[in-house]
Amino acid sequence: MVLATTGFGDHDEGRARMKVRAGIEVSGQSDIGCLRKNNEDSYGYWEPEEDEEFGRKGRLAIVADGMGGYEGGQEASRLAVDTLVRVYGEFGGEDPQQALIEGLQAAHEKIQQYGATHPELRGMGTTCTAAAIVGEALYYVHVGDTRLYLIRDGQITQVTRDHSYVGRLVEAGMISRQEAEIHPQRNILTAALGTNPELIMDAPGKPEALRKKDTLLICSDGLWGLVRDAEILSAVEKGSAERAGRELIKLARDRGGPDNITVNILRLN
Repeated sequence: MVLATTGFGDHDEGRARMKVRAGIEVSGQSDIGCLRKNNEDSYGYWEPEEDEEFGRKGRLAIVADGMGGYEGGQEASRLAVDTLVRVYGEFGGEDPQQALIEGLQAAHEKIQQYGATHPELRGMGTTCTAAAIVGEALYYVHVGDTRLYLIRDGQITQVTRDHSYVGRLVEAGMISRQEAEIHPQRNILTAALGTNPELIMDAPGKPEALRKKDTLLICSDGLWGLVRDAEILSAVEKGSAERAGRELIKLARDRGGPDNITVNILRLN
């Protein structure tokens, strides 16, 4: 089992290179931002070592944005990534989507259990978006307001929907996406791992077909809250995944960087 570039902290310069099979370019990067004293984001990328298992499970990428104070948020996001990778890797069935669903449910329960045994961390939780690429198919699970984008043929599409108060207003047609970007309550979540008794998640009924040269980008709200979709598209199209990640983080920091900033980019070659 290969678990590459899983972590949280300051900007990830000097981190060991991932062991990644040919056919994809991957870059995971995280930055503490300009105002926070700690990084509550976590991210990860995983591939199985065995070729037969790789054919069934493919590649897994995750971003989680923790909440609940200094230690609580950091621990919640770490638990989400670690648990999802473990359950997905150990899954014995043939359906990657079911593996993701079981992984997210297990992460939800793990965070709840941890909070129950550490009363000082009561209220800890995290957003989480995980995407699996198996062959030419995209599977994903999602809770909160981390986002999964698909970039294809000069267009950028937000695959996930935000589980937030403002997201509900947009879906109801009460405000536009442009108005949502500056809404004073845009950071109020309606779902997260570990915070409610029952887990609310989004999981598609069938996988999305991928094409050669598609790019997937998963990011925390520390990025998309300051950098517009068109700017994400421009950065990804200009250069490598590594360069795009650095440019996007710099943009968010240049605009104040009030939150942690995390991006996981996967470009199909």
